Amino acid sequence: MTRIIISLFITISFFSCKNANTPVVSTTFTDSLMNNYSTPLAIKNNEADLQFWKNRIVANTPDYSNTLKYAATLVRRFNLLGNIKDVKLADSLLLKTAQDYNGKEAGPYFSLVSHYILEHRFKDADSIFDKAAAIGIKKYETDAVSFDIDFELGRMQLAKLFLKNMQIENDYGYQFRKSKWMHYNGELDSSIAAMQKAVTNAGKDDALRLAALSNVGDLYIHASKLDKAYDCFVQCVKANAADMHSIMGIGWIALAKDKNDSLAQKLFEFVAGKTQSPEPLFKLVAVGEQRGDSALQVKYAKAFEAKAIDSLNGNMYNKYLIQLYTGILHQPAKAEAVAKKELDNRTTPQTYAWYAWALLNNNKADEAYKVYEKNVSGKPLEGLELYWMGKLMQLFNKGYNANQFFKAATINLYDLSPAVQADLKKSME
Repeated sequence: MTRIIISLFITISFFSCKNANTPVVSTTFTDSLMNNYSTPLAIKNNEADLQFWKNRIVANTPDYSNTLKYAATLVRRFNLLGNIKDVKLADSLLLKTAQDYNGKEAGPYFSLVSHYILEHRFKDADSIFDKAAAIGIKKYETDAVSFDIDFELGRMQLAKLFLKNMQIENDYGYQFRKSKWMHYNGELDSSIAAMQKAVTNAGKDDALRLAALSNVGDLYIHASKLDKAYDCFVQCVKANAADMHSIMGIGWIALAKDKNDSLAQKLFEFVAGKTQSPEPLFKLVAVGEQRGDSALQVKYAKAFEAKAIDSLNGNMYNKYLIQLYTGILHQPAKAEAVAKKELDNRTTPQTYAWYAWALLNNNKADEAYKVYEKNVSGKPLEGLELYWMGKLMQLFNKGYNANQFFKAATINLYDLSPAVQADLKKSME
């Protein structure tokens, strides 16, 4: 009997080691994706919709319905191809329509709210929503959008109240927002469960279903469940090959879990060739980190910076810029300026943590600690911010506090870049 137990233990151990070393990302799938790529149906259909709605608009004639639909299709193209000019054009069309109707129609203002949130213009979203609400919108829409705005601006008690007001268990919008709330509060399993319900509640609406499914993939990465994240992203890409976010998710798993930096680089460069968004360039910085190639890191960091600081992008990439300015680009004064700008945009524990980190890197440690004590201590944070605050505690010889932050950061280990992961491990030794 002892021999049987030992034999069984050895067999289980062998397969466990084998499974642990098996790559999550299938190169067969990724090679097929890249080699056989052609313009996806989602892009073709969106382009057809764009021309249809554009052609229905008569020049110099106020047109409420067609203009709003044309603007919405422009934003969908941005989500597919990453050209911020599409969103800006949609904004101008909606503002013009609002003016044409003497500010008496809520629709253009209401549509602008989601645009401004997308553009990280949170205070603008708040003020334009007030105009829509004054004209009149439905209660559900009021609660949903109020949650979105208050959540982004850090008005968490108000956000919680509006979320409770819209509580309908089989409603997509409620479950999607509930997931965001649970994630903020560090209840990751509950966040995943809510987003999975959103997938189910989307029904036959593929756009909503895939948006939620991609978010489930992101949450699984936060939870360090990379195999489950991969399954979500593959489902999304099979349904819509234009889903560049999910392709980058696959690339990140190849890099962070499989340590296949060559495949990750191929995937990120593939995405960079299909979208005008700077995000894949930021991911490519991590490829350089994995290889210890500082020249590659600087190359992609500068390429990202050049795109991200375009005035049209506004505050959309502030967190990424802070990471680069306090890291590979070594420009802490710029990091502090960007962090201040972000605080003007929204005041949350996260943005205060970014500011504290920027101050620390700009040789203002005492000021950084004061910001931490007043606005960050005891508040929910994610992996990167937890790591940053751990480094701050370490500088002030608060070893216990530093270690607690570092331990908490390991829960979101795969959110962190290779360089941060390596330093986190070293900091905990």
